[in-house]
Amino acid sequence: MKRKTDSLRWAYLILGVLALLVAGVVYAWSILKAPLAEAFGWSGSELALNFTLTMCFFCLGGFAGGLLSRRLGDRLCLFLAAGLSGLGFLLASRLDGKVLMLYISYGILAGFGIGLAYNVIISAVSAWFPDKKGLCSGALMMGFGASALVIGKLASALIDGPGWRTAYLVIGITLAAVLALTALILRRPGPEDVLPGAQRKAAAGEEDFEQKDYSTGQMIRRPSFWLAFFCIVCLSAVGNTVISFARDLALSVGAEAALATTLVGVLSMCNGLGRIGIGALFDRLGRKRTMLFANILTILAAGITLIAVLTGSLPICVLGLCLTGFSYGAAPTISSAFTAAFYGTRYFPLNFSVMNFNLMGASFAATAAGRLLESSGGFLVPVLFLLCLAVVSLILDLCIKKP
Repeated sequence: MKRKTDSLRWAYLILGVLALLVAGVVYAWSILKAPLAEAFGWSGSELALNFTLTMCFFCLGGFAGGLLSRRLGDRLCLFLAAGLSGLGFLLASRLDGKVLMLYISYGILAGFGIGLAYNVIISAVSAWFPDKKGLCSGALMMGFGASALVIGKLASALIDGPGWRTAYLVIGITLAAVLALTALILRRPGPEDVLPGAQRKAAAGEEDFEQKDYSTGQMIRRPSFWLAFFCIVCLSAVGNTVISFARDLALSVGAEAALATTLVGVLSMCNGLGRIGIGALFDRLGRKRTMLFANILTILAAGITLIAVLTGSLPICVLGLCLTGFSYGAAPTISSAFTAAFYGTRYFPLNFSVMNFNLMGASFAATAAGRLLESSGGFLVPVLFLLCLAVVSLILDLCIKKP
């Protein structure tokens, strides 16, 4: 029997947003790393490498999610993700000074588990919204990006109270429980579910090309894929890098420690707002104008952050962090919506996981910026590096035409 599922799909969207809100704790690394530096004396580059590893295994987890969800089903994949990510944070709470254990627990286990959950949740929820690809992607990405504000703030309170070991333990238990609960509830639409048709009215500025489903092999043979992939790599690198040292950047221009921590949350909030805003723009304005807007915003964010570093101005730094958050929010939303719009929905889980490898490239930029920070002794050179990446992203975007 056919049944209308409008209210059901919005309930699944809310569930997905809440699950990703908890899973997005990886973006609170600039808060979670602070007590580790104090406890074990690990250098900035050692901690930056952990963030790079986390992003790499996050991408590998997403790829595994695209492959395994068809064979094992979404439920088993989410249970696996709950176990791996929970175990990662549990082991991280028992660190004894060996940085390798940090890499294995937080970087590999937690990163892979969260990436696995990320792909499965986004793919399953997006299947309910063929008519609102951008809005659905933006809402889900908003939950993931806002985690540093919500979960990061709670983690900071636990670190200041019971201590960092308790903070890691509580995060691990909460993450595992939420993902396990999501596994029990979330499902994809079946033959009996009646969904709205995809909107066929061309958005303003949208390219005119025939819609079709591309397999992953076909997709990676298209020049448009590689142009978009490296465009999003450069776009993500700016926000990804600033997130990794946002607290230290704020401290360098005179912010108090409490304010610097709050600003990490503000950046995260702007990141979340940028994700849902860009998603809505994608549906309304089309791919071309939305990506152009995101590129210009990223250049502006990097430029204002550079001015803040040169002048040592805290207010300008706050503005730069806010704009960086908005611009960074564009990258994952565009990655998801672009993949569905250009290459169809039939092979979306695996196609999206491949496109999502852009985060791996962006994470290496964070490591490179960390080394530039150490070698130069200040934020000027790293921020100049990010400004150059933003300009390259714009050039690549202008070259994208059709699938």
